[in-house]
Formats: sequence, C-alpha cells, structure tokens
Amino acid sequence: MLFGSSGIRRKYGPELVDIALALGPALKRRGGETLIGRDTRTTGLVLNRLISAGIISAGGQVRDAGVVPTPAVAYGTRGVTTGVMITASHNPEEYNGFKLFNPDGSSFSGDQQREVEENLRQKEWTTWDCHGDLREVDALSPYIRAISESRSSLGGLSLILDCGNGAGSVASPPLLSLLDADISCVNCNLSGHFARPSEPLEEYLGYIGNLVRKRGAAGAVVHDGDADRMMAFDSRGRYITGDRLLMLFAMYLGAREVVTTFDASMAIEEIAAVRRTPVGDTYVSAELRKWGSFGGEPSGAWIFPEHSLCPDGPYAAALYGEIAHEWDVAAEIDAMPAYPVLRESLPDDQAIEVMRSIGAESPTDGIRLAGEDGWCLIRASGTEPKIRLTAEGTDRQAAETMLARGRALLKSRKSA
Repeated sequence: MLFGSSGIRRKYGPELVDIALALGPALKRRGGETLIGRDTRTTGLVLNRLISAGIISAGGQVRDAGVVPTPAVAYGTRGVTTGVMITASHNPEEYNGFKLFNPDGSSFSGDQQREVEENLRQKEWTTWDCHGDLREVDALSPYIRAISESRSSLGGLSLILDCGNGAGSVASPPLLSLLDADISCVNCNLSGHFARPSEPLEEYLGYIGNLVRKRGAAGAVVHDGDADRMMAFDSRGRYITGDRLLMLFAMYLGAREVVTTFDASMAIEEIAAVRRTPVGDTYVSAELRKWGSFGGEPSGAWIFPEHSLCPDGPYAAALYGEIAHEWDVAAEIDAMPAYPVLRESLPDDQAIEVMRSIGAESPTDGIRLAGEDGWCLIRASGTEPKIRLTAEGTDRQAAETMLARGRALLKSRKSA
C-alpha cells in the first residue's frame, strides 16, 4: 500500500528515492503545471530534485516554491493543476514523503491515489527536444496575504510561538507580526533538525506553559514539521486538548455543522450538528465538500473550507490569536462539556496485519467498539508502525473500561 491516511511516508532510503523518481512522470500525466514545496527536513531537497527531474523529463512544468508550509502549497495549487508537498508532517526526522493536492486544496481522494499508483507503473519519457521546464515561484506571500486579509488585528496580543524548526517558521512569524501580535519565537529557525519531537503533543511541550506564565502571554500556538497542525495553550499555561480546540473554534466561528473524525470527543455533539469520518484529513475535507462549515481532528488538523480544504496551522494560529484577543479562552475552556478521553499508541511492525485479523476492512480506518457509556476506536496508524487506541466515557471508569475492551480484543487475536 503506497498511500497512508495522509499521503506517502517512508523512512528515507532507496525505496523513497525510487518513489520520488517515478512520481514525477506519473504526475505529469495529469497535465498542466505542478507546484512543489518542501518542509525543512535535510532530505527534502534531493527528493524535490528527483520529482522535478521526473516531471521535466516527461515534458511537464514544475513550479518550485522552496520551503513553505503544507497549507501554502495547498492554497497555491488553485493556480496550477497539482500540488506536491514533500514532508513527513509530524513523523521523526528520518522520515519523509509526499502529500498531493487538488486545486481546491483538498488531498487526493482514494480514486486519485489509485490512479497515481497505476501511473507509477507506466514509464513515460520525451525526446531530448521536448523536455518541460522549472521555474521558482513565490507561494508564500499570496498565502500569508490571504490569511491576514481574512482575520482581525491582534492589537499587540502577546503570544508564544513554537514552530518546532519546521516549515511554519517561514509563515507564522511574519503572519502573526503582520496581524500586530507581540510574538516570542521558540524553535523558529530552519535548522533541518527538530529540537523537540515534531508532533505537538502535551508530553513534548512541557516548557511552553512556563514560558506563557513568565511572559504573561495570552497563550501559545505550536506547529508540527509542515505546519498543517496547530495546538495551543491558554493564558494560564495549560495545554488545550484537540477536542476542546475543536469546540472553541466551532463556537467562535458560529459553526453549526461540524465534520470531525470517529476519535473525536462526543462533547462536540452538544454544541453542533456533527458528521464523523474515518481518521485522516482526506476524509474530513471530502465530507466538507458536501456538508459543514468547519472541520478538524483532535490531532490538531483544522480545516476552514472558505479558505482551503487543507488543514491549515498558520490560519488556525491567527484565528486562535483573534479568539484570545476577544475572549477569556481559559474561562471558555473551563465552561465546556468534557468527558475523559484516553489515548494509547502501541508500536507494532505488523499493525496492518493485526487490524485485518480482528476484522477491520480498512486497517487505518479501524474498528469502533460502542458501549452504553462510551466507545473505543482501534486503528493502525496511517503514518507510523503503530496501533492507536482511543477511548472515551461518561466518566473515567467508563473510559478505562472501553480502553480495556480494545486491549483485550487485540490481545485475544494476537494470541489466537
């Protein structure tokens, strides 16, 4: 299986290099121009050159945006045929990969992914006098300008910003400064190495709360490696869970129809009509094409369809700043309905096979167990060799009971 729940990802090595070289001609078959961007990983440049060489060799046109966030590529794809972001998102540095976008900013659908995989097997080269070309383009400035024109001034609001040494470093600092925020930057250089694990989880961000309190900031915003994700801290230095951020954004935007995933808290259903999809922003954006005014995942992927159908970390950072400027976010968070949510990740090199053995038609979509007082979702990660379990209950005991049911199902099948 070439594609996971969010594009193609592998540890850097011969397999990924081969995919990059074959991907160029496959994308050229779509015609028109291809916009290519990359995050800050040290392997990004060579993969960029390999894809570009394949497209040009097949007679296609490359528009190279350099280092930019994933949502900037998705936004810029409206002016070309296909967008390619070279990134492994929140994965560790030894990984890299590719995300593919349509002109409306949505990720490639399942049918489009299968078309690409079929095209990879068809070699297409031109003669020496029919090669395509490559031109460097500025995809960042129009993207930043579009966000700044759609959001309000932050009026000198003090914010901590942690870009995790990723591609958000070229977008969120100038964007928030343009919106008149007083930002303190952490890990905002393009070193190519991550000073902290890229995924913006609470356990990796223990230093942020102290920085917020010491600075007297209104909060903090945090990105992953390609800045398609954004998580936040309130003015008390408390990490805001993805489920509560989902509700906060929906409340502020007045979103009455929200698309989210099967692993999101049932609390969102107390403030909006909800449609749920399998985990993965591809599914969320596909549903937002048909229904809803806002969508997202508890992992920090927030989609604003009036702007783009791609999860957009810098846009979410600007929006969070706007909310913090107008509301007491800490008080809003405390007033929200909340149920205990438990999450576990179990390393497993055979995650796909294990999920199939317990009856999952799609291992990355997983199996959802439902009870009277809660639920548990068991699924193979689409980006790493792991099995993820998420459980929620009306109280802690109910959540633990549902999580234990999930563990027991995995254990029974593994020992069978």
